[in-house]
Amino acid sequence: MSEVDSQADRAEQGDPAGRGPAVHRRARRFGPGLLVTAAFIGPGTVTTASISGADFGFALVWAVAFSVGAAMVLQEMSARLGIVSRAGLGEALRTTFRQPSVRYGAIGLVVVAIAFGNSAFQTGNLTGAGLGLEALTGVSPRIWAGLVGVVAFVLLLTGTYRLIEGAIIALVVLMSVVFVATAVIVRPNVGDLFGGLVPSVPSGSTLMVIALIGTTVVPYNLFLHASSVQQKWPEDVSVGEALKESRGDTYLAIGLGGLITLAVVTTAATAMFTKGLGVASAADMAAQLEPLLGSWAQTFFALGLFAAGLTSAITAPLAAAFAVSGALGWKPDLKAARFRATWALVLIAGTVFAVLGESPVTAILFAQAANGLLLPIVAVFLLVVMNRRDLLGDHRNSLTRNVLGGVVMLVATGLGVFNILRATGVVG
Repeated sequence: MSEVDSQADRAEQGDPAGRGPAVHRRARRFGPGLLVTAAFIGPGTVTTASISGADFGFALVWAVAFSVGAAMVLQEMSARLGIVSRAGLGEALRTTFRQPSVRYGAIGLVVVAIAFGNSAFQTGNLTGAGLGLEALTGVSPRIWAGLVGVVAFVLLLTGTYRLIEGAIIALVVLMSVVFVATAVIVRPNVGDLFGGLVPSVPSGSTLMVIALIGTTVVPYNLFLHASSVQQKWPEDVSVGEALKESRGDTYLAIGLGGLITLAVVTTAATAMFTKGLGVASAADMAAQLEPLLGSWAQTFFALGLFAAGLTSAITAPLAAAFAVSGALGWKPDLKAARFRATWALVLIAGTVFAVLGESPVTAILFAQAANGLLLPIVAVFLLVVMNRRDLLGDHRNSLTRNVLGGVVMLVATGLGVFNILRATGVVG
């Protein structure tokens, strides 16, 4: 959320860079890869990974590994696009297709995908925050989701969310550290863990595989990354140096996020799957942390889940507004009516779905699956843009990167089609 905030500040002040050379050198140590990680380490990841471990043990570890690799491949492309072309993915799309009908169709499809995907993602964020508060108060998560949605709206409208940002992020980071520590303490079966790297799709797990991918490779991050790298590595930094630093930042940050996801799967598989326990509430998920926290596990987990939900509920609508603004050529001004209308639409839609949802845990899982189903659309457009010689020159995609991107797209598409066929009864 910090990078989103800094983009917002510069948009309001009219300063495209907003920093002096000395500050640039210091800031480059911490790139927008951390923003990408923060976007997918939220209640959706914790819930999805917990259910995966509790229901299927280590069988879907390969899906976690694939999703981390896919995120690295696609986010590296997005960052390279921003650094080399000094344009975002949305801006690049507007100049890629010459025929107006194709161009507007592509932009419209991306805008709809981002709006729909983020609305679903927002449902998961608010529901996750509601689950955390339910564990503390006993009040229905639907009621809490609605109240958190209202709070997020007010904080975004007034800008006061910056006052509590540090405390919220600190809680999320602390919860991540605790999960990693617990994964070590529970002493998982290492053989089973590595055995999970062999791809398999147990009966009833297709939606879970898609959800694990969707919770890690978040489509709007591809738009946001291309824009944010331009602020971290301005034009006075050589392209070669910027690309090297950006790749290191991207791989390290996403790798850390993947480690956290793996830790959640590991604790759930060891503490729940082996005992035949399932996940139906935040209290069930909190049980994973009892080996480390004991009686404090439920309170700590509830606070962490609430913090993750609230920070994501604020970040996701803003990121969607930046992505849509770039695609449609709007100025990214937080005070502009169109910008506010975009994040408000995403936030309101997510709140409504969270309040009306039947099962909080199911709603979160569906939100991640929706992102996974929408991923191929954005990935296709990114691959098209990344092969433009006129835009990227010698830095356009190599054959290897095209193959890797194509594999990601094909796997995501194949899983989505297979899940739809299974849901309609075409396949068993």
